[in-house]
Amino acid sequence: MRTTVGIIGAGPAGLLLARLLHNAGIDSVVLESRDRAYVEHRQRAGILEQGTVDVLRAAGAGERMDREGLRHDGIELRYDKKRHRVDFPALTGGRSVTVYAQTEVCKDLIALQLKEGGPLLFEAEALAVEGADTDSPRVRFRHEGVEDVLECAYVVGCDGFWGVARSAIPAELTRVFERTYPFGWLGILADVPPSHDELVYARHDRGFALLSMRSPSVSRLYLQVPEGTDAESWGDEEIWDELERRFETEDGWRLERGPITQKSVTPMRSYVHEPMRHGRLFLAGDAAHIVPPTGAKGLNLAVGDVVTFARALTHREETGSDDLLDAYSATCLSRVWQAERFSYDMTTLLHRAPDATPFEDRLQIARLERIASSRAAETDLAEGYTGFPFG
Repeated sequence: MRTTVGIIGAGPAGLLLARLLHNAGIDSVVLESRDRAYVEHRQRAGILEQGTVDVLRAAGAGERMDREGLRHDGIELRYDKKRHRVDFPALTGGRSVTVYAQTEVCKDLIALQLKEGGPLLFEAEALAVEGADTDSPRVRFRHEGVEDVLECAYVVGCDGFWGVARSAIPAELTRVFERTYPFGWLGILADVPPSHDELVYARHDRGFALLSMRSPSVSRLYLQVPEGTDAESWGDEEIWDELERRFETEDGWRLERGPITQKSVTPMRSYVHEPMRHGRLFLAGDAAHIVPPTGAKGLNLAVGDVVTFARALTHREETGSDDLLDAYSATCLSRVWQAERFSYDMTTLLHRAPDATPFEDRLQIARLERIASSRAAETDLAEGYTGFPFG
């Protein structure tokens, strides 16, 4: 099997890249190790930056998102029982974010790919990327019990942290930067309408809490818990009681409760692999970088990566110049590190470390008060949250 771009992974990054290349007249093949049902139902991020929304619309994948997605023009910060709303459009020249789950993005892109795009092979496990530093890289993979080879002009690894693409870059050429946090997020899905019409980020002496949503009838909520916590060690009523404590306000705001349908614990880490390119192998999304979910950046960073690659390859097809492909890693990493900074700032602003001192507690409150009282500080948060430019 032969193609121009071999894409490993049918998450939102790989699927969107295939769509962007199709629209540019460039052929590709997508290899996904899981089956279609798994890809369309795995729960992941749900906040789309303004730039991501614009890219999906331009790619022809925005119809259902525009119909069912929830546009949010701000977030609320809570601390010391106080409430402060950050107004995104007023601070960013009109930008906003949209609540639309990654699962739904994948469903939309899969439907488009199967209808109009090139081959999308589910249950096709990539085994290795070979010849990345040659003009003819290839992907060895297994599909329907048979081993095969995908010959490519370029390979893009959108196969996540545990995928095979990154391992094809020689260790002596790489640098890794990472941080593991001593806490995680206990996340729940609940069949109850959200108790607020925008996301609520709460800093509390007992730990962070987040009120989010999946739809007008389904709430998504999170609690900061110690690293390694078992989700099942928390009872349903215990979770609701703790959420109530952390979201408490001076004005008597109430949290609505409902049946919990899912519980899980998400570890918190920051990770960057440099470079994001070796020869004709390009890394995108979690294969190259991971951010703690506090800043809602993971999916959006992956979109930025594949937009950068698609633009660079289209530029080469039109001009014969490799300049943008050669700059891929540097271009992406500039945005990645800004997102890492923003996610780190949000995490340290809102989470209480297990060994936090009273001095550090007061610093957190001072930082939040600064955002609430300074348009410049508030604008910095709003610009970071709604997203950094793509390239």
